[in-house]
Amino acid sequence: MLRPKIPTMPMPTGITTPPAAVQPTTIQTVQQSPAPVAPARPVVQITPSTALAVVGAGTAVVLVVGTVLVSMLLATAVTAASVAVCALVVRSLMASSAQRR
Repeated sequence: MLRPKIPTMPMPTGITTPPAAVQPTTIQTVQQSPAPVAPARPVVQITPSTALAVVGAGTAVVLVVGTVLVSMLLATAVTAASVAVCALVVRSLMASSAQRR
């Protein structure tokens, strides 16, 4: 039931012709010039001033990203504190109005 069926090669139908005789041909060779060689890439040399510039740029990037992240964290903390204060005020107002009734 679960055995795969192996397809069989069907026999060709109709009139078949035998293959034509193969005639030998001569091979002609062409002399080619060698491919041009690509020039070597120049080697980048790091001088002390270049290294100092890279270190300075990296430090600036780290300071800017750190400042942005700290400011986002501070904004979140200020928002959370103001929401907490608002919740306490609303709770106090509701408690005082419930005592008056």
